[in-house]
Amino acid sequence: MHAVILAGGKGVRLRPYTTALPKPLVPIGDQHAILEIVLRQLAASGFTSCTLAIGHLGQIIRAYVGDGSQWGLAIDYTIEDSPLGTMGPLLTMRDRLPESLLVMNGDILTDLDFTDVLVRHRAVGAPLTIATYARQVRIDFGVLTTDADKVVGFTEKPSLDYRVSMGVYGLSRSTLDGYTPGLPLGFDEVVLDLLKAQDPPHVYEFDGYWLDIGRPDDYDQANAEFTSRKSHLLKGA
Repeated sequence: MHAVILAGGKGVRLRPYTTALPKPLVPIGDQHAILEIVLRQLAASGFTSCTLAIGHLGQIIRAYVGDGSQWGLAIDYTIEDSPLGTMGPLLTMRDRLPESLLVMNGDILTDLDFTDVLVRHRAVGAPLTIATYARQVRIDFGVLTTDADKVVGFTEKPSLDYRVSMGVYGLSRSTLDGYTPGLPLGFDEVVLDLLKAQDPPHVYEFDGYWLDIGRPDDYDQANAEFTSRKSHLLKGA
């Protein structure tokens, strides 16, 4: 039960909150850092070890988290000297990864069952399992369907339904084969390569609570909701 948490980004969209703090350490609710909440959730779910991929202001994350013993986790680190993308940091530690593992962003607030994601991933034998969430996007305009110089259809302010990636994945180590350590590698590139190879990722559909704390509005929402959801988000932690 090993997890890799991606915590090396600069958090540009969340400025000014991330001017002095790395995004995973911005406080939520009663001063819990986002990353601390994630680590407590992982420990409560049965994970025993974790690797933090750090870069920007990584020394602050390392000082805050330490060896993870305060949460009952064995934590080690891999350092990005330059941005490596979503999956790139995994290549630098490939030889010490288990055959299957959980990979996740370090800035999400959710009550997703992380253990079930990994168990399901192992059960289906997929190269990659993607936790997904239903999102509805409202278009605030009248949308035209055109053919050459004619309007052939019209919809007033339609809503579009999508399943989006939650930033939580089950990963098989062999999926990293063929990629070069030290070079950037994005999640999008891995997915497109798997589709091209006709070895598609498995979907883990989730309809509970999820916030990707990437923008000030999301951060404000997380703070407003955390107190009422704390017992649920940190149950057993």
